[in-house]
Amino acid sequence: MKKYFAELVGTFVLTLLGCGTAVSLNCGIDTASVVGTALAFGLAVVAMAYTIGGISGCHINPAITLGCLISGRISGKDACGYMIFQVIGAILASCVLYLLVSTSPELALGTKTGANACAGTVTNGLIAEIVLTCLFVLVVLGTTDAKKGAGNFAGLAIGLSLVLIHLVGIHYTGTSVNPARSIGPALFEGGKALSQLWVFIVGPFVGGACAAFIWKLIGSDDDK
Repeated sequence: MKKYFAELVGTFVLTLLGCGTAVSLNCGIDTASVVGTALAFGLAVVAMAYTIGGISGCHINPAITLGCLISGRISGKDACGYMIFQVIGAILASCVLYLLVSTSPELALGTKTGANACAGTVTNGLIAEIVLTCLFVLVVLGTTDAKKGAGNFAGLAIGLSLVLIHLVGIHYTGTSVNPARSIGPALFEGGKALSQLWVFIVGPFVGGACAAFIWKLIGSDDDK
């Protein structure tokens, strides 16, 4: 159970610090708030990669877990356990964030990143989440590969790539690329975030699966 609880803690930290920063900076009102939020998510991943990476691998994202499952790096049982505890961690973090701002709702006004929603059409949002998640999970699979990976630098590479992903995606969807991180906040925000939640579950899962197949193609030891 240690690795499951590690995923809970890691996803809790990612959601609380990432979404908490988005709320605190009123993400989306200016460039500085977008950059600050992107850095928060990326740095949270770096911190957790070096904290729980040796325990669970630090997926803290169901899309990454799916990619690892398809790539044969994790069993179906562990994949289910990881995803369940990731969602629980995100919900607990959202509870804490809700308590922080519930007495002063104006603290959360203006942010588009606490809970995800499409700025344009649902189609645009779905495309963004599929493509960006694919790129992110591809980085994860590549840098953590036992033979071709980045070794101890994998966590840094993954965290910095998430910064880039957020800098691109916040304008379109608030950037999820992580179903668990979207489920928690959406349950408390409701409205558009909840009605469009399917986009932020389907998109990342499709993107994660695509990344797994791409890595099998380019990362295989088969020269054919």
